[in-house]
Amino acid sequence: MKIDVSHVTKQFGSFAALAGVDLEIKSGELVALLGPSGSGKTTLLRIIAGLEWPDEGQVFFDGTDALARSVRERHVGFVFQHYALFRHLTVFENVAFGLRVKPRRRRPDEAKIRAKVHELLDLVQLRPLAERHPNQLSGGQRQRIALARALAIEPSVLLLDEPFGALDAKVRKELRRWLRHLHESINVTSVFVTHDQEEALEVADRVVVMDKGRIEQVGTPEEVYERPATSFVHDFIGESVVIPVSVADGALHFGGGRLALDSQGVHTGDARLFVRPADIHVGPPDDAPLKGTVKRVHGIGSARRLEIDLVPAYSIEIDASGTGATPGDLIGLTPNRYRVFAVGA
Repeated sequence: MKIDVSHVTKQFGSFAALAGVDLEIKSGELVALLGPSGSGKTTLLRIIAGLEWPDEGQVFFDGTDALARSVRERHVGFVFQHYALFRHLTVFENVAFGLRVKPRRRRPDEAKIRAKVHELLDLVQLRPLAERHPNQLSGGQRQRIALARALAIEPSVLLLDEPFGALDAKVRKELRRWLRHLHESINVTSVFVTHDQEEALEVADRVVVMDKGRIEQVGTPEEVYERPATSFVHDFIGESVVIPVSVADGALHFGGGRLALDSQGVHTGDARLFVRPADIHVGPPDDAPLKGTVKRVHGIGSARRLEIDLVPAYSIEIDASGTGATPGDLIGLTPNRYRVFAVGA
């Protein structure tokens, strides 16, 4: 099922949750909506599901107007962050629920319901727990049951809202790998919301980075990490060293001095230089574009980091692997890869 979102706008009072969002999700794709709280990702997911309606714009499923359909008619499976399982029903009956409430003419007979539920419990690796109740399961098990229940109706689209947000870090890691493998086996168009960049980069085919109701960038995990389109994406995804600079006469300046670095087409005015800590070469101060004094060394082994006061005073932190630098050393810093963005761009 291909999903097209066209110029979707949604206002809650004076708050613009979505501001002219355009997005294409390919059939069979697993897409992550990634962004901070208030970025509009859950609102977009709920509009796709039919749980919210846009003020303006259109949503199409395989070229058909989805906004002309109710949430039931859209045939989507929805998985919530807090499971939303029926506590009084067994695991088996929770998964069977969507099948049992279908209109009589479309409802499978009991034998087919049982076969389908057992198939799904095998898929999520929880068939031995079929007769237990939700309060007898771990958080990770409950979320897998919620996913099995969503899949029971054989949805055209699977939507997941922070599906692992209520789980601890170890279980989250296990479940997101499991979700990736599951998606490859069921091949249903899937969209999940997360604020966890590691989760999005590990699981998704493509990542939609959102902020303040707008899409900042859409791309593969490698594209949004290696080639961020905006300063927000660079700062939000991965770790960045950010240095306030200015551009004059086509050159970068910092602290009153000219830097031997490309301004990357940024015009005159204030800008920011972004570089990943691992992309900074530490060496002698003589010919390096940036110079600084090591203020402190943190951590041990491969986790060592240097806190550096740049000249003039401006503190940054970088990886210290293999440098051998100690507090008080004057060192040179050369960005091997970097991006320059104008302030306010």
